Amino acid sequence: MTALRERAVDGLYGLGWSAVRRLPEAAAVRLGRTVADAAWRRRGAGVLRLEANLARVVPDAGPEELARLSRAGMRSYLRYWMESFRLPAWSPERIRDGVEVEDIDLLHAAAAEGRGVILVLPHMANWDLAGAWLSTAGGHPFTTVAERLKPESLYDRFVAYREGLGMEVLPHTGGAAFGTLARRLRAGRVVCLVADRDLSASGVEVSFFGEAARMPAGPAMLAQQTGAALLPATLWYDGSPVMRGRVHPRIEVPADGTRAERAAVMTQAVADAFAKGIAEHPEDWHMLQRLWSADLQGNGRRPAGGGTGES
Repeated sequence: MTALRERAVDGLYGLGWSAVRRLPEAAAVRLGRTVADAAWRRRGAGVLRLEANLARVVPDAGPEELARLSRAGMRSYLRYWMESFRLPAWSPERIRDGVEVEDIDLLHAAAAEGRGVILVLPHMANWDLAGAWLSTAGGHPFTTVAERLKPESLYDRFVAYREGLGMEVLPHTGGAAFGTLARRLRAGRVVCLVADRDLSASGVEVSFFGEAARMPAGPAMLAQQTGAALLPATLWYDGSPVMRGRVHPRIEVPADGTRAERAAVMTQAVADAFAKGIAEHPEDWHMLQRLWSADLQGNGRRPAGGGTGES
């Protein structure tokens, strides 16, 4: 990315954070839907990739159903952005009333054990809003990891934004993050990780909607090393102003096998929990990138409408 383009990207995000934050909520909702529909009609790389991914999630869907799902998916994705731009201006009461989580007692019970909790999520609905809710109304301040973005100033914006919502944010690059996360867990804290796409070369191969994909081994490795509870969670919208969520049952460390073998079993269980939540609410899974191994190798199915689907 050139320096000029980096400055332009950072400026656009800065404009979003400053301008959208001041809009009335109804106006922000309308704006998000208008931008989403315009992006969907252009059928750019991200939309095509989204449809290709949804074709695996809903294999029986025909072209019309995939188009409907991808349009709903783009609206969900832009709702995420509109909410995220506005979140710093939301009151604690607005954050509390904006989220309802099923089976949250599973998280409370695991945290009460004092050995730490690893909460893993896919890219569904608004994970930043879920984090703000968890650290305020949910009563669990937590540590997370953020992918380094270009330009660096944009990454700094995201870190400042998330820290302003009550999160401790560590950079994804470098090996220091794992050690810091382990220390936080041994202190009985909560760690939240978005974990449906591997950003390293050390991911675990899993079966995801019947095809090979790779997901990060870090959550399972942390659970083994620290004794922390590993809990998947999924999020979705239901057409109301309230975002919904569910905490899934704890994933136990297998009794047998090497450390790597146990991590593989646990990561597959995470993938299965994610698949269950995504299959129930496919339009709220914001995966506009290549995910499955066949696509990453360049020999996967072509996205709906043709093209490579890169984003």
